[in-house]
Amino acid sequence: MNVPLLDLKAQHRAIKDEVLARVHELVESQLFILGQPVLDFEAKVATLSRARHAIGVASGTDALLLPLKALDLRAGDEVITVPFTFFASAGAVHNAGATPVFVDVLPDTYAMDPAALEAAITPRTRAVMPVHLFGQMAPLERLLPIARKHGIPLIEDAAQSIGARRRVDGAWRMAGELGDATGYSFFPSKNLGGWGDGGMVVTSDDRIAERVRRLRVHGGLQTYFHDEVGTNSRLDALQAAVLLAKLPHLAAWSAARRANAARYTAALAGVAGVRTPVTDPANEHIYNQYVIEADRRDALQAHLKAQGVGTAVYYPLALHLQPCFASLGYRKGAFPVAEAATGRVLALPVFPELTEAQQAHVVDAIRGFYGD
Repeated sequence: MNVPLLDLKAQHRAIKDEVLARVHELVESQLFILGQPVLDFEAKVATLSRARHAIGVASGTDALLLPLKALDLRAGDEVITVPFTFFASAGAVHNAGATPVFVDVLPDTYAMDPAALEAAITPRTRAVMPVHLFGQMAPLERLLPIARKHGIPLIEDAAQSIGARRRVDGAWRMAGELGDATGYSFFPSKNLGGWGDGGMVVTSDDRIAERVRRLRVHGGLQTYFHDEVGTNSRLDALQAAVLLAKLPHLAAWSAARRANAARYTAALAGVAGVRTPVTDPANEHIYNQYVIEADRRDALQAHLKAQGVGTAVYYPLALHLQPCFASLGYRKGAFPVAEAATGRVLALPVFPELTEAQQAHVVDAIRGFYGD
């Protein structure tokens, strides 16, 4: 049996008519740059995130980069983030003109360790960027007070977590609701994925919203007049049309991922050598990825490939050890939790259309590897 890591064709078959109707309407209009589809999608994402503003940009990377640029970072400024995440988290800090400073993650959820954050803040710290990794939120109720105490903004990297929520002080709070700004990605593999790259910045800070809107169109909101040097980072109207068709399905898709995750967790309980994902009790996880920790991870991955099961390693090398950041001076052993995770993590198929038979095949293959 073949079980891909992600089956976008199955998703497309289920919603093909809805998506193509939106696309056809756009093609007939011949209005491909910004316009009503982008405005409509921005309004719906702002509502979902309980934020005043949503600004569509060209990619999830730009959704992190442009809010950082709005902070007017300069050489020597520092932005604290984590080393166990996709490269864009730290790459955006560098490209915004600041220095990424890494802190270790919690051993269960891989979220930013609040104690490590407190210890890393210096007079040069200009922002903190926790990552809502794999689909569950970082403990913002612990991170935000630290940032506020030091007078620094907090930017949520929610590229993998649109629609995720966390119970804070007895109330559900959405990804994108509490931070000064938040970046989403609509890369095709995300829970809400487009037909290519796309991203969104959400914020309730009017000043940040105005700057990001300006920065995404070469620094000027009035055509041919430029208040500053920005860039070309507009969300394509085509992507907005596709995402408008998909957005009504997001909650059901995320619920299906949770159901698939629960089946895996129950079926893999007690398998020696496997640790199933830990969900913080305060979180409602959306499982952009279902990531186990496994003894003999590489051998297990090879075994699963031979059994027709798609997997991926998110992520094989922590960011502080990447060659491009060698000048920062970090050495192996600096962040032991993140480094240990890179040698053990393995993502299993968890997409909404995954069948119980496919899951059973994945579980049987894992149990067979470990002799259970």
